Amino acid sequence: MSPADLSALKIDDSHRNANRGGVFRWFAIILGVLVIGTGAFFALQKKLPPVEVVSAHTSAPGQAQAATLLNASGYVTPRRRATVAAKITARVEQIYADEGMRVKAGQVLAILDQSDARVRLNSAVADRDSTQAQLSDLQVNLKNAEIELHRNEELQKSGVTTQQALDNARTTVNSYKARIVATQQSIAAAESRIKVAQQDLDNCTVVSPFDGIVVSKDAQRGEMVSPISAGGGFTRTGIATVVDMNSNEIEVDVNESYIGRVKEGQPVMATLDAYPDWQIPSHVRTIIPTADRQKATVKVRISFDKLDPRILPDMGVKVAFLEDKKADDKAASKPAMFLPKDAVHDDGGSSVVYVFKDGKAERRAVRTGGSRGDNEEILAGLTDGEQVIVRGPADLHDGQTVAIKQQ
Repeated sequence: MSPADLSALKIDDSHRNANRGGVFRWFAIILGVLVIGTGAFFALQKKLPPVEVVSAHTSAPGQAQAATLLNASGYVTPRRRATVAAKITARVEQIYADEGMRVKAGQVLAILDQSDARVRLNSAVADRDSTQAQLSDLQVNLKNAEIELHRNEELQKSGVTTQQALDNARTTVNSYKARIVATQQSIAAAESRIKVAQQDLDNCTVVSPFDGIVVSKDAQRGEMVSPISAGGGFTRTGIATVVDMNSNEIEVDVNESYIGRVKEGQPVMATLDAYPDWQIPSHVRTIIPTADRQKATVKVRISFDKLDPRILPDMGVKVAFLEDKKADDKAASKPAMFLPKDAVHDDGGSSVVYVFKDGKAERRAVRTGGSRGDNEEILAGLTDGEQVIVRGPADLHDGQTVAIKQQ
């Protein structure tokens, strides 16, 4: 091949530089698209609403480590609860009780119509005063009769008067003395009637029997109240219902087949239906020594270790009777805690949980122990007080944005 032909195969430098610039340009375009796409992906992730999950706090070491021997359900009931009623039948003149009001023992809740009672009291006082006036008159007459008797005695000694006149004077003195004694008895009876009338007047004031909170206002101003139920339906039998919140306790019915597992002083973990994530340490106060033959149950009363304003009468509650922990029980010192079984997931033979932290789900490997009821014992991997996700989406993953669902 001639030199002229070889020169035809030579690539011009301008074409070589043009092709190189085109490669760099395409590489820059692809890189820019990747950067923009990644940014858009993360921006979209930030705009997506967080996934709602249900969480629970880890249980602190303590009574929760004890095995659950028995589960039961019941209600919060106060030991001191009174529907305050009037002792007399009367019309309500003033009512001071209202729902939610805190009252002290002896505080006035209502005042009934006092007009009839006050009239009876005034009448009894007037009778007493009239009788006392009669007593004063009799005492004056007695003194005069005694002077007359003394004069007749002196005349009798002188032989001037007769024995009959002396006897009449002595009889008059004795008569006045007897009438004075009878009048004094009448005054005593009048004093008793005054006390009765005063008691009727006092009964028109209805007071609280103990410290507590008014949970029900059962009468209004102008209504008739009576201690005896009225058939017409227009007469109230109560003024207000007062509850001593410091006497709140739990009442449950335990099947008589399992009552042998319950004893006084036994630790109990209570959970209110209104606050399912709040476990309240409690203990058995007493076992009522009788059974219900219809339901085959025995009533058990449980006291809270510490009362809380959130605990209200008639709230539904579930209780777990726990085994007693012995002082020398080595397991008592084991740093374990409990979680609902739904919070623990199996990942290739390993147990993992998702912890709610800074608005995200954090995957955490844990070491589990035995199962006790609906709870799983966690031996390692969590610390006391952490918030663990119990229920969430099936595709929940580490780092996912989540929000706690309010139950």
